[in-house]
Amino acid sequence: MNLLSSRTRPHVNNSRPLALSERAETFFHRPRSWIARLDWATVFGSAAAIPARVEVDLGAGDGGFVAERARRHPACAFLAVERLLGRTRKIARRAARLDLANVRVLRIEASYAVERLLPPHSVDAITVLFPDPWPKRRHHKNRLLQTSLLDACARALKPNGWIAIKTDDSAYFAHIRAAAAASPLLQLWNDATAETLLPEITDFERDFLKEGRPIHFLALRPRERAACAASVPGASSPRC
Repeated sequence: MNLLSSRTRPHVNNSRPLALSERAETFFHRPRSWIARLDWATVFGSAAAIPARVEVDLGAGDGGFVAERARRHPACAFLAVERLLGRTRKIARRAARLDLANVRVLRIEASYAVERLLPPHSVDAITVLFPDPWPKRRHHKNRLLQTSLLDACARALKPNGWIAIKTDDSAYFAHIRAAAAASPLLQLWNDATAETLLPEITDFERDFLKEGRPIHFLALRPRERAACAASVPGASSPRC
């Protein structure tokens, strides 16, 4: 399936090749409405069909992780959500340079994307890698991963979907585990490992590993649907 249709490209002079910056623009998704749920066929430019598998990377940084994962899984569709303009441009340029037709970039706050834009029961995986730990106590309220956000993620997941989280901050990891334990919609996926679920690593993780920092990993699955997921063919496999 060609996830990047011609109708998603800007009108340009076809007599010359597109510059990298022009090609990068085609990887941005700018919704017509910021209050309506996303339509995956529209996001990925496939009028004929919704992508079979959709993964969402929250706080995608410069896009190193999502680009590598998209390269390894060309049949999957990947939405990189990032708030900072400079970072979104880096993600789009990387996707254009690598010709990753299965990547789209959405510039918006991660919490708003999850709570207001992701369609219910439509996402196969949500990744949150090395979010800002906001270490000062008075700033803890600014942390992305709260029980309310995790519940919103759960509502966006398909029955056999999952959430994967990594952080190098031990205090934040304890906070995340507590937030997950308080969620009525999620449970720990104890059998999942970072090596099998997310073999791709971010630039942050690569630097942290060089420094000898421990990397904390947590995987979650929908609580009320976890039992039935085992009966879904291929549900136990996190890969495409």
